[in-house]
Amino acid sequence: MRRNTGIRIFSLGLFLLFWNGLSVLLGDQQVLPSPLQVFHEMSVLWQQGKLQENLVATAWRVAAAFGLAMLIGGAFGYAMGRSDGLDAWLDPWLIIFLNLPALVLIVLCYLWVGLNEFAAVLAVTLSKVPMTTTIIREGARNSSSALRDLASVYRLSLLTKLRHIVLPELFPHIVSAARTGFSVIWKIVLVVEFLGRPNGIGRQIHTQFSLFDVTGVLAYALSFVICILFIEFAIMQPSEKRVGRWRVDAEA
Repeated sequence: MRRNTGIRIFSLGLFLLFWNGLSVLLGDQQVLPSPLQVFHEMSVLWQQGKLQENLVATAWRVAAAFGLAMLIGGAFGYAMGRSDGLDAWLDPWLIIFLNLPALVLIVLCYLWVGLNEFAAVLAVTLSKVPMTTTIIREGARNSSSALRDLASVYRLSLLTKLRHIVLPELFPHIVSAARTGFSVIWKIVLVVEFLGRPNGIGRQIHTQFSLFDVTGVLAYALSFVICILFIEFAIMQPSEKRVGRWRVDAEA
């Protein structure tokens, strides 16, 4: 465990060294500022209160869209994975939405609903639901029939079955959907903010872009990347390992 943590820290250090070396090689801080310059800019923005204000705005949109996408996509995915008939009916819809560009959904939601928070969250949710549905559907298809038979024999209640059988079996797929969800949703949220919101990381990137300020763009972008890395290493991976013990114990 400690060894893996050390490897990750060392790998991150190599990335920063590579970034710094490339910045020195280019020799133009306006093209690619060094990591120290970007971190200094982040510190200045934090002291001014701008960074946390926009981080909170973006985080709220990410959290709202993520929660809705996981709930809706999880429900549809499990239902489609357990019912061949429902899967046949909804599979064409799923393919259409999987291949519909997020930019199209964003523009349509803004045109139909208006330039407001509901349209922003709706566009991001619709972009993420198909991916979540696909991942959870595969998990439901591969779930253990023996465990379902055991639940039927003991006449477990729906809540007990959900808590002790369905969710533990699906958890690796849920974590996979959540991990890809965070990496995809926050990028889509940035586009949503870039196009039509008055605040957030995406809006600030739009402002820095208009000023041709590469340091500002990287400072705002990197701030949210750090948040995502924290969620991944502090929440996602430990949760996946804890629930993974259930499978080890069951196989033993």
